[in-house]
Amino acid sequence: MNREDFEAHHAHEESGGKMDGEEVTRQVIGMAIKIHRALGPGLFERTYEDCLELELSRAGLRFQRQVELHLVYEGVRFPRCYRADIIVEDAVILEIKAIDRILPIHESQILTYLRLSGCRIGLLLNFNTRLMKDGLRRFVF
Repeated sequence: MNREDFEAHHAHEESGGKMDGEEVTRQVIGMAIKIHRALGPGLFERTYEDCLELELSRAGLRFQRQVELHLVYEGVRFPRCYRADIIVEDAVILEIKAIDRILPIHESQILTYLRLSGCRIGLLLNFNTRLMKDGLRRFVF
């Protein structure tokens, strides 16, 4: 754990375990870049998800994986659900991709997840790019 991670982890513990969404976003982007530098593009989404889970655990961040998001329409909650890849600190949704390019449907997907979850920030992370910064999209709802 480097000094920045240590300070963020210490601040996380002092705040009663609740971390600011912007700080979570900053840390997750750093983790994604680290993973991409180590592994590069061309692997399955699940591989990058596993690596992010490891990094989140090491950083002491709370997260849930494959979170069910149910649609409620006119007061009726439907049994069929959507699944968010990862939700970090009940604040940031991560949607992980390993595709040629991000399409508008992928952006619509994360906006839907934000609406259904109540989270404010979403990161769409496409690891199938030469540079991670080219596969990163941030959404605020």
